[in-house]
Amino acid sequence: MFHAKKLVLAHFWVAFIAFFGALVLGAWQMYIRSPLSTWVNNPEHYYRSVTAHGTVMAYVLPTLVAMGFGYAITELALKRPLIGLRWAWGGFWLVVLGTAVAAVTMGLGKASVLYTFYPPMLASPFYYLGVVLVVVGSWIWVALMAINLRAWKKENPGASVPLAMYGNTAGAFLWAWTSLGAAIEVLVLILPASLGLTDTINAGLARVFFSWTLHAIVYFWLMPTYIVFYTIVPRAIGGRLYSDTMGRASFALFLVFSMPIGIHHLFADPQVGAGFKFVHAVMTAMVSVPTLLTVFTIVASVEIAGRLRGGQGLFGWVKTLPWGNPMMLAVTFSFVMLGFGGAGGIINMSYQLNETIHNTQWVTGHFHLIFAGAIVLMYFMAAYELWPQLTGCAPISPGLIKAQIWLWFVGMMILSMPWHLVGLLGMPRRMAYYDYSHPDIAPQAWTVTASAIGGFILLASGVLLIYALATAARHRAKIVEPFEFSRPAHPHGHTPVALNGLGLWVAMMVALTLVNYGYPIVQLALLPDAYVPVIPIGSR
Repeated sequence: MFHAKKLVLAHFWVAFIAFFGALVLGAWQMYIRSPLSTWVNNPEHYYRSVTAHGTVMAYVLPTLVAMGFGYAITELALKRPLIGLRWAWGGFWLVVLGTAVAAVTMGLGKASVLYTFYPPMLASPFYYLGVVLVVVGSWIWVALMAINLRAWKKENPGASVPLAMYGNTAGAFLWAWTSLGAAIEVLVLILPASLGLTDTINAGLARVFFSWTLHAIVYFWLMPTYIVFYTIVPRAIGGRLYSDTMGRASFALFLVFSMPIGIHHLFADPQVGAGFKFVHAVMTAMVSVPTLLTVFTIVASVEIAGRLRGGQGLFGWVKTLPWGNPMMLAVTFSFVMLGFGGAGGIINMSYQLNETIHNTQWVTGHFHLIFAGAIVLMYFMAAYELWPQLTGCAPISPGLIKAQIWLWFVGMMILSMPWHLVGLLGMPRRMAYYDYSHPDIAPQAWTVTASAIGGFILLASGVLLIYALATAARHRAKIVEPFEFSRPAHPHGHTPVALNGLGLWVAMMVALTLVNYGYPIVQLALLPDAYVPVIPIGSR
């Protein structure tokens, strides 16, 4: 019996409702910046919208999806009731309260500082308090994942931890550690200044602390998607997981390599030395290892599905794949966007090449392809897979799902590809307005129009998502089949001891982070002239 279904449903519904609101704001931003619309004549409205859009997409949506999906995995993979259900509800309501506090503050125009906590611009303290509540609520989830896994291991000594739970707990531990950087920045540096207790702030130190969170958070976003790749996709398309061990290695390596890399976002910042920038660039390249392992393993798992369906020859199995299956379509689209976004990321992480595209629309295109494209698409599929378990509905119409994910893929490609082009031409990001009558940028006007069209296609996809989930309960299932995760091709293989627990990998994550961040943090904290006057944005 699924004891936590109401809890999981609550997380998914709040996540997707907030997501849809942010999607509307995103489409509006693209429209009013394009030649299709007359400029609104108030840049603050634009930046208020960008702050709300980014805050929901970066913090609220992935946190709630990871939490809800994590609670579902805990019961479905461990086959036992969730320990701490009341605490889980408490964490959920903290996230909802924090979201509401931050949303009201942003709506009043007192937090138009975007979603990156970069001093000296400071929002109202209520915005930061709202974000803190979201993080604290998520930390309750982290604790519950550890408690439930520990209880299961005591009941099943020596047994292999189910792969879905292994990845789920790895994601929780990654989030606990990566969110610590932004938490320290907000509580120690930003809130005192925002509350008016000090008129200056150590901006360089704050940016380094935020970089602690800034890039590793991407891999927290990514963990639910990779859990779907490894533990749902092979089963959904009628295949087998090529290697359970590869999946565990990927989750473990994300812990090690995704944390100590954030200073590559500060290549243009003079307060961090070139040596540590180089170290972070190298470590950023290393994070491609678990990604490449995943690409190989999932493609091999897809090949197994094709060969089980009668595929022959070197590539004959591709024809026999179930292309009418929404999951097959989704994982294909996700990999395409992951490929384009990852290729762009290689430019971003390069100490030299980054100078060409730093703070341009290229960067916006890159992270939209990775997060809004490859990652969020699989959030949709996780919800579609769990919905019969959560609501008792029949499986959602494959035709409706395919239409929704086709719109998402096409819309995302149309939205983000022009950004890469104009980014190479030097178009800055985070600009409220462009004067397309100027002869130097007039030829680029079509790119903004194209991105606006892509934004509206994405909005249409969001409408279909909400419709599909909201109307699913009209079609009740006579019998809801028990949920199953993918089975490995070699189900009786031995699980290495190091890959049946996370202690070693968490220790390496902590150690590498301290090595890569310790000196810059201490150096900047001790600089007496590192403090700059704050710039309050509606905070007093």
